[in-house]
Amino acid sequence: MAPEDDVIDPSLLAYFRRKRLKDPNLLDFLIGKTVEVALEKGVIQSKSLILDATHTKARYNQTSPQEVLRSRSKNVRKMIYSLDESMKKKIS
Repeated sequence: MAPEDDVIDPSLLAYFRRKRLKDPNLLDFLIGKTVEVALEKGVIQSKSLILDATHTKARYNQTSPQEVLRSRSKNVRKMIYSLDESMKKKIS
């Protein structure tokens, strides 16, 4: 993109990430390589970077399989109870 170009719609980047990238680490690699080249060429002169991690999953904050199962089973029970209140006695 040229600096005077309009900023792309954020949904296009999300679409590109979901539909076009087969390797989920490829985008991180491309961004890292871009920053590396920019540092080499003197485009970036600061040693600190600010980045948007909106779509980045944190490894230390992921839900365990047990937590996922508990949450989903709770939702299933709620749905069953909303359809038939007498099921509370049978399931609990």
